[in-house]
Amino acid sequence: MAKFEISRRKFLTGASLGASGIMLSGCDAFDSQLSIGSGLRSFLENANGLTYRAQRLLAGRDALAPEFTEADIRQPQRPNGVTAPDDDVYKGLLANNFADWRLEVSGLVEKPLSLSREQLMNMPSRTQITRHDCVEGWSCIAKWTGTPLSLVLDQAVVKPQARYVMFHCLDTIDRSLSGDIKYYGTIDLIDARHPQTILAYGLNGKPLPVENGAPLRVRVERQLGYKMPKYLYKIELVDSFANVGGGRGGYWEDNGYDWYGGI
Repeated sequence: MAKFEISRRKFLTGASLGASGIMLSGCDAFDSQLSIGSGLRSFLENANGLTYRAQRLLAGRDALAPEFTEADIRQPQRPNGVTAPDDDVYKGLLANNFADWRLEVSGLVEKPLSLSREQLMNMPSRTQITRHDCVEGWSCIAKWTGTPLSLVLDQAVVKPQARYVMFHCLDTIDRSLSGDIKYYGTIDLIDARHPQTILAYGLNGKPLPVENGAPLRVRVERQLGYKMPKYLYKIELVDSFANVGGGRGGYWEDNGYDWYGGI
């Protein structure tokens, strides 16, 4: 991702909205710049939790995001963030059309998995036409095809103590003196098992393009776009993400966005 894109996203951190329409994020960014105290930080984090609970209560665990018709698809799916990873591992996989790529499923599971793209495509699939809502303020309707994440979790047999699904990606989202930072994100098991949460390998009737996350990206249709990682290579079942990255459950969450990006 270009430095401009990262800076622009970090500037927009304070504009991330929960379903209630109240500003809930921006704690990290503004704490360091404006010296917001721990009391306000705690208030905002509690508000984020309130939004999460309210949406679960009002919308229900299995409520579906709106779906559309093919006539509603007016443009190609707009790419965002990293659109051409320059990581050597990714470029090597791309050069071989991802024949050597595998989706690893590990962590708190009884049966760790290593699935090829062909194996995923041979599993039952779901196709859905949904709207992608970006925290930057734009939206785009597209048709996605992929494997329901719940089927992969069932095959791996999730252990009872697992609470979150962590997605590990191949794209470098940031670089620092301490090393490259790969994109990662998390959702809870309720959203992971939602019928519209899929591991997408197809877009608008064609294979998923590189700029949109090939070979595999996550679609979590009841959440904002930053909750849908691209260039996926590993799923890890965990009971906590407190010791990963900045401890807030994802790259953008570490930079001030809400953990629960519900819409």
